[in-house]
Amino acid sequence: MRCALCIFYFMLQVTDVTLQFGSRVLFDRVNLSFTSGNCYGVIGANGAGKSTFLKVLSGELEPNKGDVSLKKNTRMSVLAQNQNAFDEHTVLRTVLMGHKRLIDVKDAMDALYAKPDFSDEDGNKVSELGEEFAELGGWEADSEAESLLDNLKVPKELFEVKMSDVDPKVKVKVLLAQALFGSPDVMLLDEPTNNLDAKSVNWLENYLMGLDNTIIIVSHNRHFLNKVCTHICDVDFKEINVFVGNYDFWYETSQLIARQAKEQNKKAEARAKELADFIARFSANAARSKQATSRKKELEKLKLEDIKPSTRKYPYIDFKPDREPGNDILTVEGLTLDGYFSDVSFIVGREDKIAFLCSNGLVVTELFNVIAGIKKPTKGTVKWGTTITSGYLPLNNDNFFDKCSLKLTEWLGQFSKDNTEIYLRSWLGRMLFSGEEALKKASVLSGGEKVRCMLARCMLAGANFLIMDEPTNHLDLEAITALNKGMTAFKGAMLFTTHDHEIMNTVANRIIEIDGGKKVYDKIIGYDEYLDKN
Repeated sequence: MRCALCIFYFMLQVTDVTLQFGSRVLFDRVNLSFTSGNCYGVIGANGAGKSTFLKVLSGELEPNKGDVSLKKNTRMSVLAQNQNAFDEHTVLRTVLMGHKRLIDVKDAMDALYAKPDFSDEDGNKVSELGEEFAELGGWEADSEAESLLDNLKVPKELFEVKMSDVDPKVKVKVLLAQALFGSPDVMLLDEPTNNLDAKSVNWLENYLMGLDNTIIIVSHNRHFLNKVCTHICDVDFKEINVFVGNYDFWYETSQLIARQAKEQNKKAEARAKELADFIARFSANAARSKQATSRKKELEKLKLEDIKPSTRKYPYIDFKPDREPGNDILTVEGLTLDGYFSDVSFIVGREDKIAFLCSNGLVVTELFNVIAGIKKPTKGTVKWGTTITSGYLPLNNDNFFDKCSLKLTEWLGQFSKDNTEIYLRSWLGRMLFSGEEALKKASVLSGGEKVRCMLARCMLAGANFLIMDEPTNHLDLEAITALNKGMTAFKGAMLFTTHDHEIMNTVANRIIEIDGGKKVYDKIIGYDEYLDKN
């Protein structure tokens, strides 16, 4: 039996929740408590049920067993996923509809004012509604909604335009503003950074970090999770376990515990001291929000038995060049492709890992295609050093897999000097294709599986120069984390573009920006420093 004090303290309570579809059990007797002033990041492998869990919390899905209880007089918002649900409403009204009671009161007042036979009774009713409207912050509602839209870079000229006439990428921003509007007590945000530029994401991070609400987020953006989260909810094998700290702390601690489990000859005291030292180091660097002090205290109280290693597997990504590059790497001079870019020039040094930025991603894709020799330029030259071998991970890999009847071992064998099954299986195993998985037909792979196969192809090439076009597309957090490590450790030069802030920040040592088809920026600079200066 739960005490009244606990119910008061917890904004949202999950009790013995079980959810299954047919014979598949997604969650089994899950018990969780979400408190105010904290931000919870929900992580898990693709298909683990992260978004489904948010639907259970919102009441959109009923669990087979157990219940979800929201504290009395508490308002919950949900980041809507149906972009067409508000097509008949203007952008501004769509945001206001994030506070249902407020918009109901406003509509009731407007309806009464519009009556041709407005009576004294109507006047009294308007007065009552006006008091409630004021208490709900109604008189400031329009300005708050406009401010949210402005911070999310939604043009003012769209505020009174119907949602049906708005670009889908803008709709996503409007729906995010709707979920934030009125500062709901509990916010459920599924992939809130989708289609946001770096500056809008930075604004959202700072906005959420300044709230005392209860925030529950599903996101593949590790930088975002690291900035805003005070806790991580790990969805793993029908369970959801909550850990104090952000994503990096959960990942590093989980990996540490997993390594310790393999070294049983170590004394328990030594293992405990190693973890205690790690927690102490991390908690000293965890001051990212005004909740940091209490979070640091929680971290300092953690014990070895409080943390379990994740049972999820990470692919092994390691790009090892077969030969050392010489001094001449790559020279691009006056490169032009009509309709995309013109007169682009740059020289790549041995240690350059260059991130390309452009508001139109297709421009970078076509630039990479020309540099990789997939397309011919209208004019200009691409000159490779004589010692350079390149590996290319394109944005679109469909031609490698569509209508391909080869088994994965056979598919990978096309790119390997060693075609023995044991050797090919070892590479597929690194990318989590083990047992029967290695015998799947290439044509039936999911988007994430295709990218993992393409990464295996890149590793087999032994190239000392890599070109990567949005390599994190379709990958889950585990694969993105492994890819980040592989890109950081790579000893050769690299050209890449990605929406993953963490990869941009930890891999790039030079930024090239293309705007309007022209190169407008080229400096040796880190990504965060670039953002600060631009």
